[in-house]
Amino acid sequence: MSTPPAVTTEIRCTNCGSPYPEAGAPYRCPRCLAPFDLPRLPRFDPAGVDERQPGIWRYRQAFGLDEAAPRVTLGEGNTPLLQGEAFGRRVAFKLEFANPSGSFKDRGAAVAVSFLRSRGVVEAVEDSSGNAGASFAAYAAAAGMRARVFVPDTASGPKRRQIEAYGAEVVRILGSRQQAAEAARRAVDEGAVYASHAYLPHWLAGYATIAYEVFEQLGAAPGSVVVPVGQGGLLLGIGRGFEALARQGLIERAPALVGVQALACAPLWALYQYGSAGLSLAAEGETLAEGVRVRRPLRGDLVLQMVHDSGGTLLAVDEPDILPGRQALARRGFYVEPTSAIVWKALETSSAQLAEPVVVVLTGSGLKTLI
Repeated sequence: MSTPPAVTTEIRCTNCGSPYPEAGAPYRCPRCLAPFDLPRLPRFDPAGVDERQPGIWRYRQAFGLDEAAPRVTLGEGNTPLLQGEAFGRRVAFKLEFANPSGSFKDRGAAVAVSFLRSRGVVEAVEDSSGNAGASFAAYAAAAGMRARVFVPDTASGPKRRQIEAYGAEVVRILGSRQQAAEAARRAVDEGAVYASHAYLPHWLAGYATIAYEVFEQLGAAPGSVVVPVGQGGLLLGIGRGFEALARQGLIERAPALVGVQALACAPLWALYQYGSAGLSLAAEGETLAEGVRVRRPLRGDLVLQMVHDSGGTLLAVDEPDILPGRQALARRGFYVEPTSAIVWKALETSSAQLAEPVVVVLTGSGLKTLI
């Protein structure tokens, strides 16, 4: 195996170090088939924040997009950060369900679809349990792209209908979330472009804007950030966003990152708690938190390293605690889907150890599920 490249602000292969091609839109390295990554985001310069632009596009300087790339936007970003208290601690709730398609995925989709259009892509595929597919379909529609989304048959009805409403083709797979991803890759093998939220690092640059907004809204870095984790892209993107702020000396240090998984499908939690022995616990069980039902996270090693380096932790929430958490959040006015609600029990069990101020990211709208 080749030695990984030094950290750069360019997209490169994580194995052989090849730079991302100047033409086309491959989802992985054509040379060795390893994933691409952008481990260090472009420099974040407060003077370069363009207040004339909407939402996340104020931070375009930090996306790594070509200057000629179009801006595909539906007004994503600039979501509220509401201060409150929970379990005796100061807590600020970042309302990502207020994004245009109802989830944080819109931040990543806006950047990824803008990139794809800059490469002349007019048709692409994605796989999803719901939110990524809905977001991709929405932004593809805004960009005039044709979209095809592979979803497991267990994906919630409202999410499937949302994807279809944007004009995308929904391909239902009778199987697991992993099998839906495999079906999408077979389509790619036949010539389709893959807009994968797991593989394309452009999505991560979009997620990093949450860190920039939280910093601006608080006027400082939070002590801890609590997020649901499936693939782990949200945690990774937020962590890298805070690292970019720290490199510029805008914050003293990045916050501790607390990732939350559903116990029924918690491979990263199992590895974090038990090391390699935890692999035997990494099942893809049934869970109401369908958005984090990912048995083999593509960048799992990077997520684990990010959690460790931040001084954070990974937690797992059992099924009986998910809906009560959703109800507790609703009683505060936050109507979220079960995937998003897993943060509540995690907040309860870990609140005494979390450095303040605590930011909890509420990822998806409750209108996306019938439960």
